[in-house]
This record gives sequence, structure tokens and C-alpha cells, in this order.
Amino acid sequence: MNANRDPQTTGPDVEWAVVESDIGRLLLAATGQGLVNVVFHADARTQRAAVEGLATRFGGTPVEAPGSTRLAEPIRQLAAYFAGELRTFTLDLDWTLASGFNREVLRELARGVPYGTVVGYGELASRVGQPGAAQAVGAAMGANPLPVVVPCHRVVESDGGIGGFGGGLETKRRLLALEGVLPEPLF
Repeated sequence: MNANRDPQTTGPDVEWAVVESDIGRLLLAATGQGLVNVVFHADARTQRAAVEGLATRFGGTPVEAPGSTRLAEPIRQLAAYFAGELRTFTLDLDWTLASGFNREVLRELARGVPYGTVVGYGELASRVGQPGAAQAVGAAMGANPLPVVVPCHRVVESDGGIGGFGGGLETKRRLLALEGVLPEPLF
């Protein structure tokens, strides 16, 4: 816990909850600054690992808080997104888990690649003034602490390939189909 904060009056540093979605269980975590982490495939083992990672990074013990006011709007907006009713997230984000080049690339992705569009790894590298850093952009996508909300699923290979995805390629396909970039799977 941050020594400069009084947990009696400000609450825990990190609150988290697991929600169901069209792509499976997601662990959402938020701080007083905003949404800080979205974790795919949030089974018990994944939850434990995510919470331990948050505890290490922020100090203190993250609190499971499904009714948290910090998480209410992220939960609402994600539900609206999966229902096809939301195309742009308007959440406060806490960028603590990303730094340097990764943060720069992720911020550009969040602001510059809208719903229903895709961008190549190399093009995204050029947008942040690092042409030729396509592999570094791929690494930044793999380290994205806020997938779906910061849409790393919209980054594809320049030759038309789907590219990689931390949540698995089937999850990436489903997100791109939701946004109309790919056709819906037949089964």
C-alpha cells in the first residue's frame, strides 16, 4: 500500500473483479486513476497470477470488489461493446503497467485506430516515429495491460495475416468479427 495514502479514507490501491464476456472470463482491475488491467481467460490460476502481479507492482493486496464503483463503468462499457452498442471506450485509464516505447505505441493505438479498422505493425511503428520497429510494436502488443479497451486485436501483419495475440488467435478473430473486419465464424 502506498505509504502516503490512508486506506481508511481512500480505499485500496487496486480493486478487481471477474466478468463474463463473449470471449470468456475477463479479470478487470482498477486504481483510483482508472482501469489498469484486463486479463483474458480468467480461470482460478490466471486470477491468482494476475492478482499477485498487481500486488507486486502496486504493493498491498488487491481487493476483489465486483460491486466497486471504480469497476462499474468499465464493466458497463465492455458489456455494451460486446453487445455491439459501443464503438469507442471513454474510460479513464491508468497506464502504470506500460512505460516507454510500449506506452507510446499503446496510446497511439488507443487514439488512432478506431473500431472496425486495422493497422499494420510497421505502420503503427511509423506513426510513433520509429519506422522499422515493427517487431518492437509486436512486443508492445503482447505486453498490453489493457487489451480490448486498448485494441491490440486491431494490429495485423502487413501481408494481410492476422498476426499474434496474447488472448489467442481465436479470441482475436472473434473481436475482429465483432467489429466487422472479419466475417463471423460459421460454427
